[in-house]
Amino acid sequence: MQRVGRIVVLTLLWVSVAAYILYAASLVRSARRATQVEQLKVIVADSSALGSLFTSADVQRWITRGGLIHPQMAADSVDLTAIEQLILRNGFVAGAEACLTKEGELRIELAQRKPLLRLLSAKEDSYVTREGYLFSVPRRSALYTPVVTGTYRPPVPLRYEGSVREEIDHQLWKIDTLIASLERSKYPFFAAERQNDRRLRDVRTMRTSRKWWRFESQEEFELRVEELRAYKAALRRKYRYEGRRIEAQIEAIGRKQERLREEQKKLEKKYEDFLKLLTFVEQVEEDTFWRSEVVQIIAENTPSGALELTLIPRSGAFRVRFGRIEEVDAKFNKLLRFYDRGLSAVGWDRYREIDIRYADRVVCR
Repeated sequence: MQRVGRIVVLTLLWVSVAAYILYAASLVRSARRATQVEQLKVIVADSSALGSLFTSADVQRWITRGGLIHPQMAADSVDLTAIEQLILRNGFVAGAEACLTKEGELRIELAQRKPLLRLLSAKEDSYVTREGYLFSVPRRSALYTPVVTGTYRPPVPLRYEGSVREEIDHQLWKIDTLIASLERSKYPFFAAERQNDRRLRDVRTMRTSRKWWRFESQEEFELRVEELRAYKAALRRKYRYEGRRIEAQIEAIGRKQERLREEQKKLEKKYEDFLKLLTFVEQVEEDTFWRSEVVQIIAENTPSGALELTLIPRSGAFRVRFGRIEEVDAKFNKLLRFYDRGLSAVGWDRYREIDIRYADRVVCR
């Protein structure tokens, strides 16, 4: 009986808790229905330290244009998830969290992305983060970052927004899918090749014998043997030609696959160059002297596809041909020694170009 009593008491306790929760929820819903959105407050994390990619007024404008809030709107009618999704459509927003206070304040806390550099060319105007996330420069952004100009473009479609690594993986997956499809297209040719080989083996096994029961003479028999030899030779030529034709079709598909694999290698190489560029800019930004000295970075691809850099320094009226992003520390040290021992002696306006691409040499023009 005691056990039954405990079960009854626990059941009543849990029923009471559930009833209280439902009652409290109904009170909250009633309060939300009675509460109106009185104020919109937008908080942008780290906006003072980073500069601003957008303002609170921008966020209010996005929400108003989206028709998600309006004056005297009931609190329980506000779709917080839709507001967050609307804001996150902008690539420069890293995170968004919306909530409603009991006083009727719609509070939105945002985090903006932290650009490492700005890619600026005739077709491109985008920020890039250290993680390799690419997004278009907002209209009214007020943010200082190193500027990379020139003909270089990252290995993504024009005006792409998102992770460059994810886009590369997507492109590699599409190529893998195409390679697999081409491999399946070989199967009918493999079957035809096997059938053609069987026909060739059948030709080799063709035999004839003298027909004694017909009183066939030796001359007649030898004539039939010659006819069979000629027939077998014709069949061999036919099947060998067919084999070469099938093999050529298989090889043609294989060449297409090889070109696609080379395209994958080029994509990975382009992504490697993209990461090298990010690492280079990060290295310049972390060095106090070079951060002040390097005003602009010009990135261009050579005819072979290699990425080479040219630096526009603050000192003098010359350009620095940096070349490929290799042996970065050694090149900067060599340039610094040339600053100290060369330009200080001959003058900072004597040369138009300083080339540090070659080992143990500085070539001036």
